[in-house]
Amino acid sequence: MTPSTPTKNTNAFFLQAGISFAVALLTMIFAIFYLPVDPWIRAFLGLGTMFLTTSSFTLAKCVRDAQEDSYVVSRIDQARVDRILSEHDPFKSVS
Repeated sequence: MTPSTPTKNTNAFFLQAGISFAVALLTMIFAIFYLPVDPWIRAFLGLGTMFLTTSSFTLAKCVRDAQEDSYVVSRIDQARVDRILSEHDPFKSVS
């Protein structure tokens, strides 16, 4: 019996998510450059945008990892690996 794999996102959904992220980020960068304010305000907004972008990637990774850990298949596979590692004796002679 083969374990069922979790459903994956389609390539079109992945492309749409990537394009929407790029458009949002580029729009924010464009708005910061053409905002009629002092340079220090632009720098502050730029740092805020950079921090928000990196935080978004970190949050997405944490959510993905939590979902992968909750799958029964991955927990069963991890239990199998743990059992194999616990039974392995590196000092046993091969004969």
